[in-house]
Amino acid sequence: MPKPPRRILWAGLALFVLLGMTLRLAFVPLGSMNVVFALMIAGAKGLIVAFVFMELARGPAMKWIFAGTGFFWVMFLFGLTMIDYVTRNGWPNVFYLLAHG
Repeated sequence: MPKPPRRILWAGLALFVLLGMTLRLAFVPLGSMNVVFALMIAGAKGLIVAFVFMELARGPAMKWIFAGTGFFWVMFLFGLTMIDYVTRNGWPNVFYLLAHG
């Protein structure tokens, strides 16, 4: 059985370290900064996956086009979700409506 390249082993180790940081961060009360740090860690994980496992750094331009298109599509869907979230006035309490007619 051939050995995996060192860069894959280092990337896996880095992903496990970032996973540990994410888990530890979940129990640290930082207020609204928890989201900021969690998104930074998630971005680092995404970059590791994109450049090491998807090999975007060494791939042809077509890989960049498809990766960029996928990223654009995810941002578009997140944008639509945020527009929906921001424009809602409030959530009706379904249990209250069921109990009080």
